[in-house]
Amino acid sequence: MIRRFRPAFWPTVISVPALIVLLALGTWQMNRLAWKEGLIRAFAERVNAEALTTAPPGNAHETQEYRRVRLSGRYLNDQEMFLAGRTFNGRGGWAILTPFRTDDGALAIVDRGWVPLDRKDPRTRQQSLIEGPTTVEGLIRRPNLRTYFTPENEPDKNLWFSADVQAMAKKAGLPEVRPYLIEGLRQAIPGGFPVGGEIQVALRNDHLQYAITWYSLAIALVVIYVLFHLKLERERDLR
Repeated sequence: MIRRFRPAFWPTVISVPALIVLLALGTWQMNRLAWKEGLIRAFAERVNAEALTTAPPGNAHETQEYRRVRLSGRYLNDQEMFLAGRTFNGRGGWAILTPFRTDDGALAIVDRGWVPLDRKDPRTRQQSLIEGPTTVEGLIRRPNLRTYFTPENEPDKNLWFSADVQAMAKKAGLPEVRPYLIEGLRQAIPGGFPVGGEIQVALRNDHLQYAITWYSLAIALVVIYVLFHLKLERERDLR
C-alpha cells in the first residue's frame, strides 16, 4: 500500500505561519549576534587605543563609548552628586559623580566610583576631595538613563537614581556639560574612597542561545507536524 502524505487544512494554516515566524526570529538573533560581536570588538579596540587628552565634544558616547581618556583639570567638589543603589563586593552604597573642568575649559561629569552608605557625607572622606590640579583617567560611558522601574530623580535633594547628565548639569548650574559620563578608573585615593571602576568590556551576549532556541522550536514544530499527519494517515487506512 502506498501511503500518501496529505496535509490537513487547518494544521497547515496554523503551522506554516508559525514556522516562518520561528525561522525569522532565529535569523534575527543571528544578525544580532554578529552586531553584538562587532560591538564588543570595537569596544576592546577603543579601550586599548591611546587615551584622548581632551573631552571630545558632542555625543561621543555614541561613537566612542569605552574610549580611554586622560584629562587634566580640577574637580568641582562642592557640586558632588550621589547616585543611589550602587554596590561593591555585595555592599550597598553610592556612586560619587563630580563635575570636572578640564584645563581647556570643557566640563564633564566624572563617576569617581563607589562609597559605602556611611561615607556619602563628604565630611567623612575629606582626604578624597582632591583640590587643585589633578588628572583623571577613565572611560567615556553612556549615561545610565532611567528605565520604567527606576525611581524618579530628586534633584532638590541631590538624590539620583539614574545619571541624567543634563539634569545634573542644571542642578549644578553648569552650562554646556558633555552629554556623557567619564567613568573614573581605579587608582590610589587618599582615604580609599571612592573606589573607581575597572576596565571590563562585558556586554551581555545571549543571542546565539536565543537563536538556537528559536531554530529548535522550528524543528520541533516540523517534527510534530509530520508525526501528526502520519498518525492521521494511519487512522484513515484503518477505516
